[in-house]
Amino acid sequence: MCPTQRYSSKMRLGRGFTLEELKEAGIAPAFAKTVGIAVDHRRVNKCQESLDRNVDRLKAYKEKLILFPRKGNKTKTGDSSAEARAAVDAVVSTGTIAPLSKPQEEVEFMDISDELVDFSAYATLRTTRNELKLKGIRVKMAKEAEEAKK
Repeated sequence: MCPTQRYSSKMRLGRGFTLEELKEAGIAPAFAKTVGIAVDHRRVNKCQESLDRNVDRLKAYKEKLILFPRKGNKTKTGDSSAEARAAVDAVVSTGTIAPLSKPQEEVEFMDISDELVDFSAYATLRTTRNELKLKGIRVKMAKEAEEAKK
């Protein structure tokens, strides 16, 4: 099933991040599953832009992530600092992890001149198409007229 023109340009969240995206972000796949990051080992990156976008999303999520030690106050490497843990009131895990941000497109405004008002795109395309269609016939008629003059 192919998406229609209306929906093909919209960005959607997938089933998970690829192994390549996780590797570039510096996150192990096993660790990613424990902190709420979906991993899809079947997905393959087709372009560099989407890979970079997803790696940036993962890095932003990793920066915001606050890891608590599993056993009391025994901290291990990778756990958040005591100050960061103290600043958190409650553990909240609702919503989408690293949502997609829609790029804001700048709209350029311009003044409508008299030339633009008088311009007819349909008529221009129609005359151009007709000229291309009749070009060969007109060249042939011009050659015959030159030969008739001689």
